[in-house]
Amino acid sequence: MKKEHLSAPLPFVGQKRMFAAKFKEVLKQYPDDAVFVDLFGGSGLLSHITRHEKSKATVIYNDFDNYRQRLENIGRTNTLLAEIRDMVKGCPRDKRIPEAIKQAIIARLWCEEKSGFVDYITLSASLLFSMKYCLSLEELKKETFYNNVRKTDYPSCDDYLAGIETISCDYKVLFEKYKDIPNVVFLVDPPYLSTETGTYNMYWKLSDYLDVLTILCDRQYVYFTSNKSSIVELCDWIDRHKTIGNPFKEAQRLEFNAHMNYNSSYTDIMLYKKAA
Repeated sequence: MKKEHLSAPLPFVGQKRMFAAKFKEVLKQYPDDAVFVDLFGGSGLLSHITRHEKSKATVIYNDFDNYRQRLENIGRTNTLLAEIRDMVKGCPRDKRIPEAIKQAIIARLWCEEKSGFVDYITLSASLLFSMKYCLSLEELKKETFYNNVRKTDYPSCDDYLAGIETISCDYKVLFEKYKDIPNVVFLVDPPYLSTETGTYNMYWKLSDYLDVLTILCDRQYVYFTSNKSSIVELCDWIDRHKTIGNPFKEAQRLEFNAHMNYNSSYTDIMLYKKAA
């Protein structure tokens, strides 16, 4: 039997490792030969667990963020981390890496980028504060480096996605393909609401989040959210006020751009409406 992973092999924001045990229990409620469609595949952990628990099932993994490429380059990443580990061996653990060493690391990454793929997300886990990730060298240059360099290699995981059908497309396209097929279970783990998370190739607005809800009606699904999104409370409120409609429908809108720091901004919005 293939090795079962209860966490993603490489760093990924939002992976469901804390839900792994409960997710396995939930899967028992669905037919063994069901078709499981992982609309927001992320790290592939939900697809991997589903395949391990349901050997007769068909599992479709939507690798929109190209996690496969990172898995395929674990060897390159381990080689880079070994070199970086040697470069920071005189630096205290969990402390700031001196500027000269940071620049040497950046120079090495620049050379590596010219010769092929660089997994900046995985490298971020070793060079930045916890849960802070960059997608490019330009982003990484702006950050302060800390010696959190992983002490051991990441293990190879050639069988992590074995037996899983992998696709990369917009979740709506994938949903349309499978929505009318019998015995389908949709795994729905959308990105965090209104956040630019380092490992997602998108910015997720409220309207995008609500669009996902339209695919849940009258279908089998396992849906993930958090209390930060307040999506469950919003749906409960809408259910209690079915006739209210959109109170902003005829309102005028003004926007003001505001900045918190060099890489963080937001938009203040003022809506107003006067009597006709």
